[in-house]
Amino acid sequence: MPFPTNEVFSDLIQRASAVTDHVGLRSALLEVVDLARTATGASYGALGVLGSYGMLSDFLYVGMDPDQAEQIGQLPIGKGVLGTLIKHPTPIVVPDIMEHHDFSGFPANHPPMHTFLGVPVRTGAEIYGNLYLTEKPGGFTPEDMATAQALGAIAGGVVSSVLLHDRLAELAVLDDRERIARDLHDSVIQDLFATGLSLQALTMGSQLEPATKDRVNDAVDRIDAAIDTLRTFIFNLRRAPVASPAAALADSIRGLCTNGQQASISIQALETLDAEHFDAISGAVREAASNSCRHSGSDTLVVRATASESEMIVEVIDHGVGFDVDHPSGGMGLANITSRMEEVGGTVAVSSESGQGTVVTLTLPIRDS
Repeated sequence: MPFPTNEVFSDLIQRASAVTDHVGLRSALLEVVDLARTATGASYGALGVLGSYGMLSDFLYVGMDPDQAEQIGQLPIGKGVLGTLIKHPTPIVVPDIMEHHDFSGFPANHPPMHTFLGVPVRTGAEIYGNLYLTEKPGGFTPEDMATAQALGAIAGGVVSSVLLHDRLAELAVLDDRERIARDLHDSVIQDLFATGLSLQALTMGSQLEPATKDRVNDAVDRIDAAIDTLRTFIFNLRRAPVASPAAALADSIRGLCTNGQQASISIQALETLDAEHFDAISGAVREAASNSCRHSGSDTLVVRATASESEMIVEVIDHGVGFDVDHPSGGMGLANITSRMEEVGGTVAVSSESGQGTVVTLTLPIRDS
């Protein structure tokens, strides 16, 4: 396979190296996707993040303006030719995606796309997602394939780097927890224990009035109880997992899937919110997920959050029975969801058709602090 020329490849490496300076994983990956798009001459580029059960949990795209994307609506979840690459993670070039045997159609308002190139993005031996490029006049060349594979490898390296950074931060937190536990045990508990012994010694003589002796014994009992409480706290501090708010919310959502639904959840973007807004949107997300799990009859649930400079968007998607959005059931919980979002200046949009599933979109403006 032809490889990019030394000059071209050197330029790619130089530009890609700047990607690692990004603070957020999402912005870094978008840079790689846009670099792949411009380097190959494609009109559109995207990176689909693989979630649970062969579905895409996130979809990062470039080349399409926000208004056009809004008109299309729901982001891809991995059907059609995108699903082909998920099932068979090997590089693929398609002269006309609409002629491919796995093509399942485009949603309304989707721009025409024909030529297609896709490569997997790996983090070590694991598949993190896929890099997609479409609509290059004249079709993609073997050199384009080599370029896309090189940038797919860079994207995998970016992901690995960020994951390692997060893990080191988590270990630092664990180290702090161990240090705090050790200080509590070696200093605070020992001081309380010594104080209790000193008080007990006072009661050994007969110089204290009975009432005073009773008060001293009561104080000793309370110190013993405080020591037991601290020991329990230390035990839990050393063993309790460090869970981020988003991870805890994801676990909570999975706990709602009591009817066997397979949940694909990607909500790390919510970590950027302050406590007030996180609490509001997480409550709305749980309510929407609960509605889906209890009423939709769907065997899958997708929850994903994406953030831009101006807004946070969370989608709760199922492929169940759907309902009439103009006449929702009183027990659907939509009023609660709307109320939670309106309290923090957010909005709720519901898209549903009978037999076509439901998409609940929560949008929260992000204001400069």
